[in-house]
Amino acid sequence: MFSVRFALLFCALSYFPLAARSDIARSSTQQSPKSAGKPNFIVMLMDDMGWGDLGVNGEPSKETPNVDKMAAEGMLFPDFYSANPLCSPSRAALLSGRLPIRNGFYSTNERGRNAYTPQDIVGGIPDYEILLPELLQKNGYRSKIIGKWHLGQQPRYHPLRHGFDEWFGSTNCHFGPFNNKNTPNIPVFKDADMVGRYYEDFPINRQTGEANITQIFINEATSFIEKQAAAGQPFFLYWAVDATHGPVYASPDFLGTSRRGLYGDAVRELDSGVGRILQLLEKLQVDNNTFVFFSSDNGAATYDKAKGGSNGPFLCGKETTFEGGMREPAVAWWPGVVQGGQVSRQTGNLMDLFSTLLDFANIPAPSDRTIDGISLRPALLSNNITDRPIFLYRGDLLMAARVGQYKAHLWTWTNSWTEFQHGTDFCPGQDIKGVTTHKQTNQTASPLLFDLGSDPQEKYVIPPSSLIYKQQMPAILKAVKEHLATLKPGDPQLNWCDPAVMNWAPPGCEKLGRCLPVPKSQPTKCVWVH
Repeated sequence: MFSVRFALLFCALSYFPLAARSDIARSSTQQSPKSAGKPNFIVMLMDDMGWGDLGVNGEPSKETPNVDKMAAEGMLFPDFYSANPLCSPSRAALLSGRLPIRNGFYSTNERGRNAYTPQDIVGGIPDYEILLPELLQKNGYRSKIIGKWHLGQQPRYHPLRHGFDEWFGSTNCHFGPFNNKNTPNIPVFKDADMVGRYYEDFPINRQTGEANITQIFINEATSFIEKQAAAGQPFFLYWAVDATHGPVYASPDFLGTSRRGLYGDAVRELDSGVGRILQLLEKLQVDNNTFVFFSSDNGAATYDKAKGGSNGPFLCGKETTFEGGMREPAVAWWPGVVQGGQVSRQTGNLMDLFSTLLDFANIPAPSDRTIDGISLRPALLSNNITDRPIFLYRGDLLMAARVGQYKAHLWTWTNSWTEFQHGTDFCPGQDIKGVTTHKQTNQTASPLLFDLGSDPQEKYVIPPSSLIYKQQMPAILKAVKEHLATLKPGDPQLNWCDPAVMNWAPPGCEKLGRCLPVPKSQPTKCVWVH
């Protein structure tokens, strides 16, 4: 019988000529984390890419050969989660190592509502949160973010104020085009200053989906890596590309090349970027001193149906705390350190990257606050498993918890009947009675229990009268009780909106002669429909 490792290698090798295969079987005698000095780090965070979008996870078109090869050369984490089913809170959690309920990336305007950072949001990442690049910067690293920040767009919240040394990208998602009268187009920044706006200086054709933005993001990444390698400078690259977030886009060389339509074109182009970055690391001979992790901020947007991504076998998608909303594609790669062709059954979370990178850099985590991430080092180096619970929040409400392979829903909700009846469906084709509810349903008196081992689709509720329920539920409820007993929520950052804080006059606009009139301040409570 083939081993899992051999099967992964065989799957990925089928995409590559013999000349490219010799690097896969690297000697285990290469540098260890201890002997290699300060390792470099690259986090590749996709936007709304689903668990089922990777060929290695079963996508039938097999259009991610580079990420699949990355998995064959590294470690696949099939049980890996985001920290929230929506972009901004998930990204805040990754960089802080803390749940959004702790770092303030939530709203109390309405119970259990997802919230994020549109350009009229007043709040952002608080100064009291210590982000990963801040800690790395103090220890000799140079850090760059490429792509979407999404942690607040007022200047005091920008990346260079929170530990990053370089930035090329935007504060917000590439929505638009806007008219620059009621709503300004989203600015693109190079470091501290705006260098243009989406749809104006960085065109996106809403009819064809054509845009060269991903190629710009790829080139920014390779230039940064080359510069740091030449200088012998340890670096952290946060490659937060967003082409798979609607409106989806791709460059001319990729348009029309996928069997999956425009979304597949975007996936193929991002996959090519992964390949270019990994190949460059090998060319520069820094691959055995560079830890690379590939994942996504939340599940695919199933409400886009065939025009969006795939969550594989999992229930529902983005915005929900069902598996499709928070189970993410995840691959780790570090030649000579992480043995290739492995599958880890470690239950992971984006917040674990905070703890893992600090561990490998030999930097202590802050001791004055709760850190929700754990170090994945034991899993990466020895494929050892650390028992830990996973808590799944929607806004300020703890919706579900997972311990081992069992998951309990304390609350259930997809989206409202009103939205559903107007065509917005978070679970298209996946209606499960009593589970995919269209109103917030309190299940805490008898939580809905699922065995994610035998039922990863969350289709079959385990009866409370069953032996399995009686055996497994106490451990989950204990974990929940302990978590809530010590929880100290952060100040909610996503309660207030104001048109005056929008991107009318971003830093650098005066140099371009592109500042827009700022309207009168009119703060109001944000409305979050989901």
